[in-house]
Amino acid sequence: MDTLTREQTEAMTGAEARAHFRAGLRVPTVDWASRYAQTNLISVPKDVAYDLLLFAQRNPKACPVLDVTDPGSPTTVLAEGADLRTDLPAYYIWRDGVMVEEVTDATEHWRDDLVTFVIGCSYTFERGLLDAGVPLRHHELGVTDPMWAVNIECRPAGRLSGPLVVGMRPIPAHLVATAVQVTARYPSVHGAPVHIGDPAALGITDLQKPDFGDPVPVGDDIPVFWACGVTTQAAVIASKLEFAITHSPGYMFITDVPDATYAL
Repeated sequence: MDTLTREQTEAMTGAEARAHFRAGLRVPTVDWASRYAQTNLISVPKDVAYDLLLFAQRNPKACPVLDVTDPGSPTTVLAEGADLRTDLPAYYIWRDGVMVEEVTDATEHWRDDLVTFVIGCSYTFERGLLDAGVPLRHHELGVTDPMWAVNIECRPAGRLSGPLVVGMRPIPAHLVATAVQVTARYPSVHGAPVHIGDPAALGITDLQKPDFGDPVPVGDDIPVFWACGVTTQAAVIASKLEFAITHSPGYMFITDVPDATYAL
């Protein structure tokens, strides 16, 4: 496969990006199809699905649900013709709360009783931030934003419980208010930050050692933290869930829905 430039990947539609991932390309989606909404994904057995739906309803900042499939269905109304088993660049396979395998095609692990939740992702509001002149350091580096499971417990539901996961973006001090205003317009994809400044208040001891994603330099910027859909993966771990399939953090599902659809 020919090497693609950032300009080429950013200009793609969601369908064009998914075609590359379906063919086996494994790359973070941070610079792909930049005008289309990206999402988290988690598939759980039907007998857990109500608990997960309730968990999401009780923790909407971290788990904004955009679609839920019928049991066994690998399709979503958010992307015509997409296959949720093949069209992400990387998946985690979970057993008893442990990530046991990372794959680029989840078909062989698929089950007829799986219900898939498509959950909003903060990548969806990043074009709004860039358009407002807010720099994004992980974009500049071409890496996944750093994420941590923090000292805030989510409201439990049924057999699911666990900590809030947050993603961090270093923001220049004079643009923090702008970042808050822009992201507040996207409540369906996490909305405004949950914390600004001192990471120790969240129990984070080292900004260069994230639990998920990649470290990014903070320098003189202010660390700003948003709720993150990887919260569902933290719940899989904390609850020792028997089986689940999720996206690999930073390797998202790209929809056919324009980012602007989720802006108020």
